[in-house]
Amino acid sequence: MSHGSHDDHRARLAAIRAAEKTLDRPIGVLVDLQGPKLRIGKFPQPTAVKTGDRYEFVLDETEGNAERATLPHPEAFEALEPGHLILVNDGKLAFEVAEMHPRRIVTRVTVGGELSSNKGFNLPHTVLPLSAITDKDRKDAEFALEEGADWVAMSFVQTAADVKALRDIVGKRVGIVAKIEKPSAVDDLEAIAELADGVMVARGDLAWSCRRKTCRWCSAASSTTAATWAAR
Repeated sequence: MSHGSHDDHRARLAAIRAAEKTLDRPIGVLVDLQGPKLRIGKFPQPTAVKTGDRYEFVLDETEGNAERATLPHPEAFEALEPGHLILVNDGKLAFEVAEMHPRRIVTRVTVGGELSSNKGFNLPHTVLPLSAITDKDRKDAEFALEEGADWVAMSFVQTAADVKALRDIVGKRVGIVAKIEKPSAVDDLEAIAELADGVMVARGDLAWSCRRKTCRWCSAASSTTAATWAAR
């Protein structure tokens, strides 16, 4: 649900349901909730950083450059610790936290590349003190129920509590697929599999590192819990 309006998706769903009737075969529809969008600040122009460089993320609003960028999310400053990773632009760039300060994070670039305005970032080793369900997700989940979707997928699940929060919204009216994209979700996988109707292991290396564990937990949790993995 990161792209397009409800009207766009409603038209696609109508086309799918029409195809169902024509083919006389059921077609499952999964609505992929966007989840929290964490982004770095603005840059006046694309800026290259090199592997091995020292780089800082700051809470103050300032234009990014080759030495620092804004990370406008106080919850990240509360939860990050030395040794944790900050992945930017779908993991194309990686930074390892070296020092934590109240409004400044000192990192070492472990995978260099080009930084530019408003790129998304992910904290794979960090449990953030925020809900996995945004206001947009709530509206999109309600849309999925109204339009008769079969599944909703939940992005960036951190713990089983995130799945429970979505279950409280949708009940049993639609299946829930928990997307396992963070090590914290792997650690809580048994409880997540108990609450979800399916799990999807995503994010490349995570898919290969824990797919056996995922299938083992799902088999133990329920014969109806589905497991899949999406490695890029």
